[in-house]
Amino acid sequence: QVQLVESGGGLVQPGGSLRLSCAAPGSISSINAMGWHRQAPGKQRELVATMFTDGRTNYASSVKGRFTISRDNAKNTVYLQMNSLKPEDTAVYYCYAYADTQFYWGQGTQVTVSS
Repeated sequence: QVQLVESGGGLVQPGGSLRLSCAAPGSISSINAMGWHRQAPGKQRELVATMFTDGRTNYASSVKGRFTISRDNAKNTVYLQMNSLKPEDTAVYYCYAYADTQFYWGQGTQVTVSS
């Protein structure tokens, strides 16, 4: 099964920053959108941010103004810059790509915000 490759998670203090990266293999073509979901313990997975090939973006209201998604189309790579992190941002973050009516996922990377 084709899987995206994530990196950049870790432990950070409240108010700090982290940058997540996610690369899709070249075998995935015609990507329409890439983005991130997250899942905190005991909670449902939620959409964090999406970036479409045409540059349009969507953000969850809880991260607007703090998180920025960007994408390198030539490298099939998407980034999530997370600033002003809060303890409630603690979760496993999953990268995804949507291509040819299929979703592809990363393995997940842990982000922990704690003092």
